[in-house]
Amino acid sequence: MSQKPFDYKKEYKDLYMPKDKPVLIDVPDMNFIMVDGSGDPNDNPDFQQAIELLYGLSFTIKMSKKKGKQPEGYFEYVVPPLEGLWWIDEGVFSLEVRDNWKWTVMIRQPEFVDQDLFAWAQSELKKKKPELPIENARFEAFHEGLCVQIMHIGPYATEPETMKKVEAFIAEQGLRDKVSSGGKHHEIYISDPRRCKPEKMKTVLRHPVERI
Repeated sequence: MSQKPFDYKKEYKDLYMPKDKPVLIDVPDMNFIMVDGSGDPNDNPDFQQAIELLYGLSFTIKMSKKKGKQPEGYFEYVVPPLEGLWWIDEGVFSLEVRDNWKWTVMIRQPEFVDQDLFAWAQSELKKKKPELPIENARFEAFHEGLCVQIMHIGPYATEPETMKKVEAFIAEQGLRDKVSSGGKHHEIYISDPRRCKPEKMKTVLRHPVERI
C-alpha cells in the first residue's frame, strides 16, 4: 500500500490549523520561494503573475523526480498553502487601506530543496512559460520567531474584526506588536477562494511580537 503524501498542514497543525482564539507560537525557520511586489492585490496583474510564478516553480519541484532530477531525500508531498507578508514603508499598517501596501507572496518548500534544485526549476519553467519573469522569484530561509496567530473564518473583508482579538491578546500578555516597527502582517491561505464559500474560508493571521 502506497504511503500518503506528506501534508504540512496536517503534520504541523500548530502552524497551519490554529483555533479561532489567539495563541502565542515560536515559528521555526522555513525555506520558501518568494516574490515581492506592491499595491492593492485586487485586480493587480503583478500579483496574479507572482502567484502563477510561485505555483509554477513549486509544482516543477514537486514533479522533479519524473523529470529525472529526483533530489536526495525526496519524498511525496502536498504543495503547502500560499502565504503572504504585508506591510507599508511608513505610517500605520491598515487592512482597509491597500494602495500603499508592499507584499511578499510565498510558498514553503520541503527540506530537500536547495538553491541548485530551485535554479533547475527556474530553467525548466522558463522553457515552459517564457513570458513569466522567472528572475523575480527567489529561494530563501525565513525567520519569524515569536508570533501571535489566530484562525480567521470568513471573507478577507472581515479580518479587522478577528485582528481585534489578536490586539487584545497582545496587550493582555504584555507583548509588543512588531508590525508597527518593521514587522509584517502574515496571512496563510488555507482555503482556495475559487472553491470555498466566503463565509467558510480559513485564513491564518499571524503577527510577529516581542516581550516588553
